[in-house]
Amino acid sequence: MSKSTTLKNLLVTLTRDARRVGMTDAAWAARAGLRKESLSRLRRRDSCDFATLDALAEAVGTRVDVRPAQTAGLSPDGHFPTEVNRDLEERLADLCAQDETDPNQWTALAPHFFMAGLAVMLAGAPGHDRSALLELAERLHPGASEPLVFARWLERSPVRPSRFLPIVKAHLRQARARHAA
Repeated sequence: MSKSTTLKNLLVTLTRDARRVGMTDAAWAARAGLRKESLSRLRRRDSCDFATLDALAEAVGTRVDVRPAQTAGLSPDGHFPTEVNRDLEERLADLCAQDETDPNQWTALAPHFFMAGLAVMLAGAPGHDRSALLELAERLHPGASEPLVFARWLERSPVRPSRFLPIVKAHLRQARARHAA
């Protein structure tokens, strides 16, 4: 999306918010500390400083947010990846097959809450150190091993245990075969 389209869309949304609370452009601009003419000119521009947008948003009781780039590809709350493609799925399965419990290794792949739920899921599968994985889950996200929290994780997670656990099991077999050779 171009800068001008982004600014125009933002101003349309803010104008709608101003109308929703009963403000004319003159009242909205005054409350934001601007002249009505400045607001009018802003609608024809391709760029604007953040302070002006922030003042316009605050005047109607909303906010303009700036989010870090690493939230791209994450759910709005930042707790889950929006998708788990084959590459990420393979890296997650490799990590799970290693019985690795270093939190830094886990959080390097995906957000804390998502990885905590993955650890809880893995703790329930045969062949894994249940207590170590539940301890890891709690270190990644306190409360993650609570049944209601894990149930919520299951509802929202892009990873399905019925698909993922057999992949981890296959990775475990391959790892053990390499070590035995």
